[in-house]
Amino acid sequence: MIPYEDLKRLNAPFTEQFRASFNTVLENGYYILGQEVALFEKQFAEFNAIPYCIGVSNGLDAIILSLKACNFPEGSEIIVPANTFIATILAVLQCNLKPVLVEPDIDNYNIDPQKIEQAITSKTRALLVVHLYGKCCNMDAIIAIKEKHNLYLLEDSAQAHGATYKNKLAGTFGDFGTFSFYPTKNLGALGDGGAILCKTAAHNALLMQLRNYGSDKKYYNETIGYNCRLDEIQAAFLNVKLPYLNHISAHKNELANLYLQNLNSNFILPVKHADYYDVYHIFNIRHPRRDDLQAYLLKNGIGTAIHYPVAPHRQKALKHLFTGLEFPVSEEIHQTTLSLPCSYFHTEDNVWKIVEVLNKF
Repeated sequence: MIPYEDLKRLNAPFTEQFRASFNTVLENGYYILGQEVALFEKQFAEFNAIPYCIGVSNGLDAIILSLKACNFPEGSEIIVPANTFIATILAVLQCNLKPVLVEPDIDNYNIDPQKIEQAITSKTRALLVVHLYGKCCNMDAIIAIKEKHNLYLLEDSAQAHGATYKNKLAGTFGDFGTFSFYPTKNLGALGDGGAILCKTAAHNALLMQLRNYGSDKKYYNETIGYNCRLDEIQAAFLNVKLPYLNHISAHKNELANLYLQNLNSNFILPVKHADYYDVYHIFNIRHPRRDDLQAYLLKNGIGTAIHYPVAPHRQKALKHLFTGLEFPVSEEIHQTTLSLPCSYFHTEDNVWKIVEVLNKF
């Protein structure tokens, strides 16, 4: 069996370093916002060539805190892609803001800049774009719209650690870049974790307060805050893996290139372009008989996943918000997409086997 993912095997190369880091934290006796969090914030900011990084509890909270830092009036409209993972939309709702869905580009699955402006109203305050599957959005077009309409720009980069558009890293284009370190991510912790990138000292200071009860001095609260801190132990594990992030992404690119070069024309494959460096958090293909294809692969000992089987506007929790609205491009993606094995622990031999099986479907 070739599993879609196996976190134990993925993390096996780092096990001894993890143990050493855990012991260091244990012996230090400082478990909340200690030196490991501070070190990770410094190193992740440097990795992204941006002034400030704030470690937080997860990717959802990273978006929530970023939106809170913008201080938008209740009911303000935030534009988000119609095919994103639900967390992007939940963050908007948790801040008492209104998500406005915009269809993706069918070729790259990211928000279609040509459809953004028609969704902008007098209540629009921000563009919240998502670099889905590890490919950056078309940021030139998006920044032009942001500047034309004087909007905030937030980037959900949960799947795009190290991805670039024209040699600039995901999460560094806008006012805030948010990240998840969920264990399956290219830079994954051994539990939940997240971070926010920002460019101004004022935003950094506010976010540091918001994640920690609204306080930057114990028992003195400057604002209404939350408990959204990056865990010290998870930061220690991330400090182990961060130096390997580019290597992890390069390995996933090697596997992706084998798929791209050898799968036959029966499958719709991810699009490559010289302006983009994709990190393939997810390597997805599309096929009109997706469910049959998934069952066929499983029968042949190959695990897969679907990201994502249900469009956000069809989710029970959200559908009342989008009554009467249709998103056919998003629907087509959700009905046909299939994610193939492309993890750090997978080998070229694994991919050759998968290609062989796929090409017989």
